[in-house]
Amino acid sequence: MSTGRTPDDRSENIARSLVDPFNRTISYVRLSVTDKCNLRCFYCLPKHFKDFEQPSHWLTFDEIERVIAAFADLGVARVRITGGEPLVRKDLAGLAGRLYQLDGIQDLSLSTNAVLLARHAQALHHAGVSRINVSLDSLKPERFEQITGGSLEAVIAGLMAAKDCGMDPIKINMVAMKGINDDEFEDMVEFCIEHGFTLRFIETMPVGETGMNASRHYLDLQHVKQSLDRRFDLIPGVMPGGGPARYVQVKDSDLRIGFITPISQHFCETCNRVRLSVDGTLYLCLGQDHKYELRPLLRQGISEDGLKNAILDAIAIKPEKHDFRNHPGQVVRLMSMTGG
Repeated sequence: MSTGRTPDDRSENIARSLVDPFNRTISYVRLSVTDKCNLRCFYCLPKHFKDFEQPSHWLTFDEIERVIAAFADLGVARVRITGGEPLVRKDLAGLAGRLYQLDGIQDLSLSTNAVLLARHAQALHHAGVSRINVSLDSLKPERFEQITGGSLEAVIAGLMAAKDCGMDPIKINMVAMKGINDDEFEDMVEFCIEHGFTLRFIETMPVGETGMNASRHYLDLQHVKQSLDRRFDLIPGVMPGGGPARYVQVKDSDLRIGFITPISQHFCETCNRVRLSVDGTLYLCLGQDHKYELRPLLRQGISEDGLKNAILDAIAIKPEKHDFRNHPGQVVRLMSMTGG
């Protein structure tokens, strides 16, 4: 979807902030550096899926830096590096260092499954990645392998390496699934208290075929919160950051627990983010198909002002909200294609 206008042909008098048609200021970009992943979480990627984007279609590091610099000049301060699994992209720490040095970027973070994190944590922290989100749906090795196809031991090693090198906060993202891991929520709370991590529960979302299959395990996080409150004394809490979680705190501890509720309590009215996929497509909403392709413009030699105007055009088509409840099968792309 595009406006059909030519970004380079318009005035150089460019606005310095990104405000969408619903008066939401866009200050956060989720940057996918690959759609490939070394795990196969059943709610994200089909087990034998191989139809990944061709590497020649990936944005180069130079192209990524150009796009993020344009966003930063327009007022974006937060960038989260995602995938797929971002650590399968070579020299990710090198890219992180380049992005961290851009004027205007105040917060650079990483979402990862942590399988490869033990060997990269120190370099990433040195490059400017101060905080990470780690997907962890189970603390039971056999169950973890059933959900992801991977090794829990490698993930724990990555988490401890990140902790040892000083990354903070470290947030654990746990997709709450009925009949899958709903007997482990209290254990995960205790684990996060022990290690000083933040915990965030996430509702399953009907994104792509895998997301639709996982939706039968959907849990309303309001019920999860009520259940935890009976075991732990939960009090109101806050957590700095640009994401959508609503937080509580476990009384007499430092643990904050966030609830990300795209289905039961959507947060569309405060959405402040867009997603840049590895092939240079801007996705304006996780639950809609509105998009704007930047790669052709970059490879045609668009100017810096033209690139910023293209981003403004993209923000102008950002939809008001997703439609997961009324049209749960609407988004057919896989989550790894969008950038998490």
